[in-house]
Amino acid sequence: MATCNEINNTNIEDQREAPINEDILETIFSYVPLIHLLPASLVSRAWKRALSTSLRHVNPIKPWLMLHIQNPRALHVTTTFAYDPRSRTWFQIHAPHPNHASTLRASNSTFLYTLSSSEFAFSIDPLHLHWHYACPPRVSRTDPIVARVGPLIVVAGGACEFEDDPLAVEAYDTESRAWTRCQSMPAILKDSSASTWLSATVTGEKMYVTEKNSGVTYSLDCNTMGWQGPLEVRPNLSVFHCVTGAIGGRLMVAGMVGEVEKVEEVKLWEVKGELAVESELGYWCEELAAMPKEMMVKIMGEGGGSIVVNWIGNYVYFQNRWEAEEIVVCEVGSGGSCEWESVRNVTASDVNRMQRTVFSGAHVGLEDLKRAIKKNCLFVEKVV
Repeated sequence: MATCNEINNTNIEDQREAPINEDILETIFSYVPLIHLLPASLVSRAWKRALSTSLRHVNPIKPWLMLHIQNPRALHVTTTFAYDPRSRTWFQIHAPHPNHASTLRASNSTFLYTLSSSEFAFSIDPLHLHWHYACPPRVSRTDPIVARVGPLIVVAGGACEFEDDPLAVEAYDTESRAWTRCQSMPAILKDSSASTWLSATVTGEKMYVTEKNSGVTYSLDCNTMGWQGPLEVRPNLSVFHCVTGAIGGRLMVAGMVGEVEKVEEVKLWEVKGELAVESELGYWCEELAAMPKEMMVKIMGEGGGSIVVNWIGNYVYFQNRWEAEEIVVCEVGSGGSCEWESVRNVTASDVNRMQRTVFSGAHVGLEDLKRAIKKNCLFVEKVV
C-alpha cells in the first residue's frame, strides 16, 4: 500500500509539464508568424533548436512585401505595412520615420530613397530603420532610374528639362561617399529616359535598363562603367508591355500580352543563353508560366490599367495601380516551377487610394526583428 509521501510525489510528477517532442514543436512553429517566434527562441535550448530547424526545413523564412503609404500633402507622414508570405500575415509597422521632405521612391525592390535638389537620402537595411544622407547628384533630376550595384548607387536619366544631358549617369560610392560622372545612357533612350518608361534590374555587376514598350535593353557594366547593347528581351510582338527583374541572379521578364485596352494574358519568361553582345551563342526567352485567368481578372478590373511588378527574392508581386484590393503573387522555384496565389490587400482603402503607395521588399530574419524591437518598433497584426 502506497504511503502518503509516495502518493504526493506521484501527483507532483503528474503535474510537471511533459516535454514536447521537437518534431511537434517544428510543426507548430511552421504555422506561427515570424514576429511571434521571438519569445519561443528564449524558452530553452531545445525550443531554439526546434525553431531553427523549422525555419530551415519545414517552413523557411520568405522575403516580405513592404507597402509605404505617404501623404502627398505631408510627406513626413508615412505609414508602413508588411506582408509575410511565410505565414500569409499582414502587419502594420510602427517605427520612427525620418522627416521626409521629398517623395519616397523604391528601386530594385529592397532599396528606398528620396531625391531632391538639396539632398539624397537612402536606406538599405531590411526594415529601413537606418537612413544615410548625402549630397545630391550634380545633375538635377525628377524621375531617374536608380539602382544599387554592390557598393555603388547608380542614378541615370530623368534629368530636368533645363539640364544639357537628359541621359546623364552618375554613381555614388557608399564607401568613399563621392559622386562620379559616368558614360551617358545610349542616345536611343533619349525620349524615354525616365523611370516611367524604363525598368531597371541588377544581376551581378551589371544594371539592365529596359524600355517597357519595345523591350530594347542596354546594360551598364559597373566595373568598366560602359554601356553594352542593344538587346531585345521582349519575348514576342504580342507583348506590348514588359519589365525586367532578377531571380537567383537570372534575368527575368514579366509581360502583358494583347493590347492596352484588352489585356489577354500576363506571363513570366526567363532570359536564357549568353547575354554578352559579342557572343555568337545568342539568347532567348523561355516561357515559365501564365497568370491564371481568374487572378488576372481580379487585378485588371473592368478598365484594365497599369500593372506594377515587384521582384523580391524568388517572388514576383503584381498589382494594379487603380485596383489595389488584390495582389497576385508568383513564387518561382529553382527549377522554374511557378506557384500562383491571390492575396487580399488589407491596406487598400478609399483614403489610401488618394495617397502615394511605394512598394519595396525585405529579407527579414529574427535578428532583424530583435534589433527593431530594441528600437521600440511595434508590429501590429492586421486582420484580412
